[in-house]
Amino acid sequence: MDKWEMYMEIQQLIKQGFSKSKVANKLGVSRSTVYRHLKKSPSDMAVWVESLQTRKKILDPYKALILSWLNEHPDLTAAQVQDWLIERHKDHKVGENTVRAFVRELRKDYQITKETSPREYEAIPDLPMGQQIQVDFGHTKQKTSDNKEMKLNFIAFVLSNSRYKYQEWLDRPFTTQDVIQAHENAFQGFSGIPKELVYDQDSLIVVSENGGDLILTKEFQQYRETRKLNLRVCRKADPESKGKIENVVGFIKYNFAKHRVFQNIEAWNDQGWEWLHRTGNYKIHNTTKKDRSKCSPWKSNT
Repeated sequence: MDKWEMYMEIQQLIKQGFSKSKVANKLGVSRSTVYRHLKKSPSDMAVWVESLQTRKKILDPYKALILSWLNEHPDLTAAQVQDWLIERHKDHKVGENTVRAFVRELRKDYQITKETSPREYEAIPDLPMGQQIQVDFGHTKQKTSDNKEMKLNFIAFVLSNSRYKYQEWLDRPFTTQDVIQAHENAFQGFSGIPKELVYDQDSLIVVSENGGDLILTKEFQQYRETRKLNLRVCRKADPESKGKIENVVGFIKYNFAKHRVFQNIEAWNDQGWEWLHRTGNYKIHNTTKKDRSKCSPWKSNT
């Protein structure tokens, strides 16, 4: 209910003989809100409504740009719109809630229906700081600048407690050596090695399963022994799924990569690291409620 509707509802209930306390209870507002609306005259409210209709919105300068994005990509999320604005306009300081409301209004005014494909994952209890990194692979198909299609592969890492992320992309399939180098880069980015790393049964890491024991590839086994890594590889029927990394893989696909045009792999990785700094490792996490831009990947600031 907007302010004008609230004003009219209060006026009608008062005319019907309701007390101010009962009006407040009926509408679920405080008595001070009722008193404040009763002090306003109809002419005051009419001026206020007119000002709303003519007032310039803070995102109006970007309206044509955002509309072009939504018309080209109807499934674009408000979070992606926010990220794209920050990427293209470094001085953009508008909050995500403002962007979400603006996008919602544009969809309504221009009848742009949002197409969705939600993905749900099981929530996993948090582990202590520095205890675990989850690792997984993903791939996307991106449009190139000459309107062709390119398959890209990526490896993603996430610290289970702080949700700090790391990603690397290749425009060819990963080799075991690529995976090992990505681990080294991730450890450097995280400034440490966790007590445990959790994986799927990927062929670059696991050869086979023998009587419940997972056999690693020769190269990865040597790397494991050199680094003294404690690994856990999830079996397909393992009830303790890698929920956090599955969400990260989806986040990378649908916030960073979706609708992004591919130029070359060096520029793509640069854009990916900028995205991590700008969005992937910056926003307050919905579950932990921690501002990841202000805390260490390994230690709590509380």
